[in-house]
Amino acid sequence: MESLIKSQHAQKQAGHSGKAPGTEIIPATTGLTMSSDESMMLKLIQQTHSPDAREVQVRGLLSLVEDILDRATLDSDDSNASMLPLPTDDKLMQSSMMSVLDSVSYAIDRVACEIAYKSLTGSDAHEITMSVFEHLSSYHWDGKLVLTLAAFALNYGEFWLLVQFYSKNQLAKSLAMLKLVPVQNRVTLESVSQGLNDLIREMKSVTACVVELSELPGRYITLDDPQLSRIISTIPIAVYWTIRSIVACISQINMITAMGHEMMNTQMDSWETSMLANKLKNIHDHLAETLRLCYRHIEKQRSSESLKMLHSLFDTTHIDNMKILTALIHPKNHTMPLQDGLTKRKVHLDVLRRKTVLLLISDLNILQDELSIFEQIYTESRSSLLGADGKSHMPYEVVWVPIVDPIEDYERSPSLQKKFEALRAPMPWYTVDSPKLVERHVVEFMRERWHFMNKPILVVLDPQGNEASLNALHMIWIWGTEAFPFTRAREEELWRRETFTLNLIVDGIDAVIFNWINPGNYIFLYGGDDLDWIRRFTMAAKATAKDSDVKLEMAYVGKRNHSHREQIRRISEAVRAENLSHSWAEPALMWFFWARLESMLYSKIQLGKSDDHDEVMQGIKKILSYDKLGGWALLSKGAEIVMITHGVIERTVTVYDRTWKTHVPTKGYSKAMYDHHHDEVLRETGHPCAHFDFHITARSGRIPEKMNCFECHRPMEKYMSFACCHDEKLLDQDENYNF
Repeated sequence: MESLIKSQHAQKQAGHSGKAPGTEIIPATTGLTMSSDESMMLKLIQQTHSPDAREVQVRGLLSLVEDILDRATLDSDDSNASMLPLPTDDKLMQSSMMSVLDSVSYAIDRVACEIAYKSLTGSDAHEITMSVFEHLSSYHWDGKLVLTLAAFALNYGEFWLLVQFYSKNQLAKSLAMLKLVPVQNRVTLESVSQGLNDLIREMKSVTACVVELSELPGRYITLDDPQLSRIISTIPIAVYWTIRSIVACISQINMITAMGHEMMNTQMDSWETSMLANKLKNIHDHLAETLRLCYRHIEKQRSSESLKMLHSLFDTTHIDNMKILTALIHPKNHTMPLQDGLTKRKVHLDVLRRKTVLLLISDLNILQDELSIFEQIYTESRSSLLGADGKSHMPYEVVWVPIVDPIEDYERSPSLQKKFEALRAPMPWYTVDSPKLVERHVVEFMRERWHFMNKPILVVLDPQGNEASLNALHMIWIWGTEAFPFTRAREEELWRRETFTLNLIVDGIDAVIFNWINPGNYIFLYGGDDLDWIRRFTMAAKATAKDSDVKLEMAYVGKRNHSHREQIRRISEAVRAENLSHSWAEPALMWFFWARLESMLYSKIQLGKSDDHDEVMQGIKKILSYDKLGGWALLSKGAEIVMITHGVIERTVTVYDRTWKTHVPTKGYSKAMYDHHHDEVLRETGHPCAHFDFHITARSGRIPEKMNCFECHRPMEKYMSFACCHDEKLLDQDENYNF
């Protein structure tokens, strides 16, 4: 395959033009700017350019030239060259280089002689440079540059070799005298070395960039992009200024040897070398930026190809799940990409062969509450399936897939690496050994196909690698591992067994509340973030129960929005300290309560059960909407839910003595409260507008096209909002849909 730069001449001759769709690579501001003189010079240079089919192994030759230039330096004790490491296999290097040099040694010698001769006869630098282009007209741009740099290395290396061995070898001493190398003039030689080193370094840097550009794969980078074509067209100018710098370096060395010991008291003028070094540095900076953008484009193109292949792989039937898992979390040259959470040893993907695999996909900002509850469910399930042999016979395995996008953030951030290790350490399930093993196209696939948007999802793959569920977290939160194998059919089956009772709302969260549920008990669940309202409501509610001679239990369940986490924690502490009601000391339980309610809502919507006649949907919508308004409460008699209402329930229980107290003996406690609340209080205060927040990550089949208000049954309007949630030291920006 022809490389990018080498194909430029052929494309121009073929009149290739135009731009393929989606191939814009380089911003218009990138590249070198040329003066009018340089534009004219570019035309002259292009006229000398007539490459044929001959090839130069530029990479091998450049490696040899760089080795020579790195060693051809002089410091105060002549020991610099000896400090550089020697090649590990000198014979192998010589053998490989002979094939490279056989075809180009004549061209190198010819260029070296051309520059040396013309610099001694008084030709100016531009004229000498153009003559080099003429001599090397049949080579591509990278070949011209590397061959000229090799000619310089031949000249410069010989000069410093004689200097370095002058005092140690008689042959070197005699040759130095014959070539008039002023080896005894330390001041002059050190001045030359210091003046040229910066320029030589820039010459090598530009040459390396030009060679690297020449090696870019034409499959991904073509000159169809006008911006790239414009930048690549400046390569001849980069080659020109690098060769001209080589001419300046050789001219200075030849001047020293030509004048010999007359140079004893002469200080070299460093202006030209400084000017050229600055020029080349500017050229190198632009070429390096071009390379960076090209590599980014190549990566995107390759990622796009890999993404298509991954989609195709998931649309194909397999005998087991290994091809699927290997494509997701098994990059090349990494034979053991997983860590066993129990043994903390690295393991192969084979441990997941023909098993149902739950991929827990998240970024590094996953909530500790979420991990804590998930770990509790996982551990309980594993313990319940412990066999007589002491081994767990779980029908599935969990794998944490950590996502850091872009992955460069992880590679250059020790804090992110520490965060990953801290999150992984307590996990009892399998984890991907490093976020670096989750390649860019895999992350893109997860975003496209599984709608991952940084919030955790749980993708279920069956033993053949088929997608059983794109996100089973809501099933896990509602029913735990009873939801296995986490399919839609299993989800529908579980819902057919459920009714909207207090058992459903608090199941698996708190044994204390669950033990309250019996026909003779009244139970208030309530929430909000107004401590004064909580005090008034709980004290008045307990007073009504005492006076009515009924057993009333109360539990504070916090608030849905975790941005109020610290405030809710303080309120919960006050509720317990003042003995206002039962409240969870563990924040994870409050998070789980609300996560289960949201999961029920999402599950129903996903199954198409969001209509106004679904009792569970109506109840969940009321709790979530009233929570958004502030204080709210749910009253049940045993498991049967009597009513769900917003903050005006505090007014209902406060006016007990003056109003509905007299109806308790005939109607019963809950019926008397319900009738007064609905007939009197709500008639005066009115029903508030319903309001829902669906996190943007729920958009995959979970946000209904329309919803009716559960109060007035009219269609609700849809809005988009942006909410920034501050959770203690964690700053996490959330995007929400508001309904």
